[in-house]
Amino acid sequence: MIIKLKNKDKLLIDEFEFECCIGKGGLSKNKKEGDKCTPKGIYTLGKVYYRPDRVRMPKTNLIKKKISKNYGWCDDPHNSKYNKEVKLKNKVKAEKLFRKDASYDIFIVINYNKNKIKAFKGSAIFLHLTKNYKPTNGCIAIKKKDMMILLKIIQKKTKIYIN
Repeated sequence: MIIKLKNKDKLLIDEFEFECCIGKGGLSKNKKEGDKCTPKGIYTLGKVYYRPDRVRMPKTNLIKKKISKNYGWCDDPHNSKYNKEVKLKNKVKAEKLFRKDASYDIFIVINYNKNKIKAFKGSAIFLHLTKNYKPTNGCIAIKKKDMMILLKIIQKKTKIYIN
């Protein structure tokens, strides 16, 4: 099963089509940390992170993880935890996962730069929520109702094709 990004504003899977938004910098084959581009390629999907105080987790075949207040995602290319989930500490530069806005109430990790992590190649690429389809910092974002449908139909072996 493949999720396909079509025309930079549609995600397709089976007979479903979801409106989406991508990075402000568009699509890139040469993603770099902070360029606001969504990386081109075919990627597996990682865990589903969610805020149990805000969303009820739907049934899904993906591994689920509750977001705690001290969770972050390291975006410091000089840190050994680069592009990994971290506990927030003063010395770790990381994107906060427990946010005031709803963007990360539920999200799926896109396994970009995950197998052999390369510094400065980009971090924290997620399929997360949006309310208004404003461009992201490199992620792909969809509405909450669409995320709930998507989570029910994707499998552990589902890949996302970004081209």
